[in-house]
Amino acid sequence: MTDHALLLVNLGSPASTSVEDVRRYLNQFLMDPYVIDLPWPLRRLLVSLVLIKRPAQSAHAYASIWWEEGSPLIVLSRRLQQAMQPLWPHGLVALAMRYGEPSLERALADLASQGVKSVTLAPLYPQFADSTTTTVIEMARKVLRERNLPLQLRILPPFYDQPEYLDALVASARPHLEQGFDHLLLSFHGLPERHIRKLVKDPSHSLTSSSSAGISDEVMALCYRSQCLRSAELFAERMGLRPEQWSVSFQSRLGRNKWIEPYTEARLDELGKRGVKKLLVMCPAFVADCIETLEEIGLRGQEQFQEAGGEELVLVPCVNDHPQWASALATLCERAPASS
Repeated sequence: MTDHALLLVNLGSPASTSVEDVRRYLNQFLMDPYVIDLPWPLRRLLVSLVLIKRPAQSAHAYASIWWEEGSPLIVLSRRLQQAMQPLWPHGLVALAMRYGEPSLERALADLASQGVKSVTLAPLYPQFADSTTTTVIEMARKVLRERNLPLQLRILPPFYDQPEYLDALVASARPHLEQGFDHLLLSFHGLPERHIRKLVKDPSHSLTSSSSAGISDEVMALCYRSQCLRSAELFAERMGLRPEQWSVSFQSRLGRNKWIEPYTEARLDELGKRGVKKLLVMCPAFVADCIETLEEIGLRGQEQFQEAGGEELVLVPCVNDHPQWASALATLCERAPASS
């Protein structure tokens, strides 16, 4: 082993489906200022109100998709970690979660204690957002600073348009698409519009466009919604899909703020009512199946689609630990630049 480790980082999961574990997890997640961008007193008040009823509801949802081995997100992330080790000749491949366990702080400290000098930090989010990518990077830097850990960071940039990622997405999805479908919905995680407006200063930039065409590189680098559209367009192009065969939506809204549209719930109703019988749904904002894919789409989404007149909703699995995804990720991480 050499002294250059790879640290894969995903969002995280409760330790169990108990209400207390879910409450602890939600508190850590929602109190992140990159997730709820309010001043601390207002954030604390809002989260405290959310934690009155939400933990029990979420615990029920987690229980509906929990595996015998544990949280699907954690299990699948560990499988990816194991698949990555032989592909990373520079040292250890470690795993951390931004919230919950295994913690980012402990993972970095463990690597430093083993004599690691350099870490390629890989936030496992294809598209950029402060509430995903930035919070991982800033937490890692905070841990290094506060614990005085002698680690040099390289950071995997967002990879929403990288050929290696897109080819892996196609390879993992193709068997499901080849079985036939009436429509393919690419459902990305939602985001409050203000999260984008804080970063993209151009007031003329549209958050309702149905295409990423004509968007400048400067805006594209900061606009999560535009990156989602670009991912979808490049995937559809590689799969040879006609424009009428697929569409994009955004799921997982929380609270009353204006979130990016179109909403997945509205699209499921619309597609069911217009006569779509077999609907395929992919979730390309995630690289590992989790509560947002397995429960929100696979269970609740299917029920909603059928109530609207559809017959079958098929959830296309995320890239998870697909061999081509592991290979693609290794290639992307090799190119990761040094952190400034």
